[in-house]
Amino acid sequence: MFEIVVSSRNKEKKRELKALLKGLGIKVLDLNDFPGAPEVNETGKTFEANAKLKALKIAEYTKRPALADDSGLVVKALGGKPGVRSARFAGNKAAYEDNNRKLLKLLEDVPGNKRGAKFVSVVAVAGPKGVVGIVRGECSGRITLSPKGRNGFGYDPVFFSPKFGKTFAELSASQKNSISHRGRALKKARTIISRLRRSRP
Repeated sequence: MFEIVVSSRNKEKKRELKALLKGLGIKVLDLNDFPGAPEVNETGKTFEANAKLKALKIAEYTKRPALADDSGLVVKALGGKPGVRSARFAGNKAAYEDNNRKLLKLLEDVPGNKRGAKFVSVVAVAGPKGVVGIVRGECSGRITLSPKGRNGFGYDPVFFSPKFGKTFAELSASQKNSISHRGRALKKARTIISRLRRSRP
């Protein structure tokens, strides 16, 4: 069976990506399946640069096609922060709750109509000979005054979706995937993966 390696040890992200890649007839692995896989330092200044870096490094190490997602939250009132540092916003070892707490603290004097934000996901797919394709997905919403919901991960409890009138953390997985930044990027990436699969001997 055709295998692709997700360049992440994040179990929630793997579960989300597996659901979004369902139906392609492929086996999705992640870095937990390769205990010796290197940690890839996200030194890029853009989501695209980091996604490309991770996909290339893991494809090279595993000798298999690799998919890397670099995603984050872009808040207009904060000049685009946390951006590429979303996962490390409150520090390199920050928990999701730490990042959300810092974000809400920085926005505590910002009124509701100025709390616009968007989630961005850039997905890079790499094969043995280099990057095969890079795609981008975005989802607009706003930051709530306090966390709500227990589903999802990351900034989901504080990201309000106007379409559903709820935070991402209050949505079911299928609802979230239907509109999310990662869902939109993965829909585009499916075409790249299908093409790569057909080209394999």
